[in-house]
Amino acid sequence: MLSRRLPCRRVTLGVMSEFSLPRHDAKTLIIMRHAEADWGLDDFNRPLTRRGHAQASSAGRWLVQQGFVPEMLVSSAALRTRQTTTWVSEALGEKAPTASLDERLYNAPSSALLSTVHRAPQGVQALMLVAHLPGVQDAALELARPDSDYEALMDASHGFSPSSVAVFDVFGDWSELTTATAFLKAFKAF
Repeated sequence: MLSRRLPCRRVTLGVMSEFSLPRHDAKTLIIMRHAEADWGLDDFNRPLTRRGHAQASSAGRWLVQQGFVPEMLVSSAALRTRQTTTWVSEALGEKAPTASLDERLYNAPSSALLSTVHRAPQGVQALMLVAHLPGVQDAALELARPDSDYEALMDASHGFSPSSVAVFDVFGDWSELTTATAFLKAFKAF
């Protein structure tokens, strides 16, 4: 009789290692920095560049291809984040949720992003935030567990360029998410 091997993820902790089976009760948290924006206007009303439009569309297509489709999308109210959200949503197509604008996310620190996550309804299984530096990068690095995907963690720590996306598995209630408790499973810059 042939035995079937279940997929598992190797987790390295210092000199010890252990194996853990994948969990199926994870929620998905997506943190995205707005796409490339133009200069010359007041900061809140800076529009995306042509390159920024393309970046946001590419990010949306990547999310669909990877199966990371948000059920709820919360965006900073700044023009560049609203435009990023529009282009991402267009790429998500019929699966795109109606975006909520939150002025508290404009140039917000990581603590404001985490507060937004804490306010998400528990029935939401996939939440996406679109905001600004330094908050998006700080939040991603603060939330990432030490056993997160190594490449994703290194990429996120080396820079969160315009239209970068960090994707996490979150176990438990949104309201209980704290530092170093989310598994960073993917990071992509566009």
